[in-house]
Amino acid sequence: MQALTPTDPTSVWNPKSLDVRAFTQAGAVMIQDTPLADFDRLAEEALDGDWGHVRWRIQGEVRPALGEGKPTHWLHVTAQAALGLTCQRCLTCVLSPLLVDRWFRFVATETQAAEEDDGCEEDVLAWEPRPDVLLLIEDELLMAMPLVPMHDSCPSPIAVAQQDDPAVPDERPHPFAALAQLKTRR
Repeated sequence: MQALTPTDPTSVWNPKSLDVRAFTQAGAVMIQDTPLADFDRLAEEALDGDWGHVRWRIQGEVRPALGEGKPTHWLHVTAQAALGLTCQRCLTCVLSPLLVDRWFRFVATETQAAEEDDGCEEDVLAWEPRPDVLLLIEDELLMAMPLVPMHDSCPSPIAVAQQDDPAVPDERPHPFAALAQLKTRR
């Protein structure tokens, strides 16, 4: 997990417990290709045997204060993956690309993040406790999944359920037929 920073290219950052404040102050960048299996909830959504990778990048930035305020700490998160999901038309595998490109503003505490998050357009998170960037990336990829995965054009014919035709007699026994016979015997 090598991070690239303008001042110290040998720094190592831990994405499972990222020191966001130091990361953003350093203007650091972290780029990784992580196995899909390391993202438990995302891997559960993939069809069996579809174990690809998640390519992700985070970049820290401190933006100067507006007016007399304090500088703000930002994290730019990008991620991409291709997930094999079940096509809702033909029920075969459809490869669904997932893309994330989001900015997050960080503040000192969770209380402050909750207060500021309601009144602004950007997502506000706390840098303490140190966030797990991999969980953040996984959350964003899960939200990027299609609600109804489908091929543009299904590779195999679609099986259509036979509709009940009122002109054709139903050969299945009626579930209450036995009760009707009991009633007629009285």
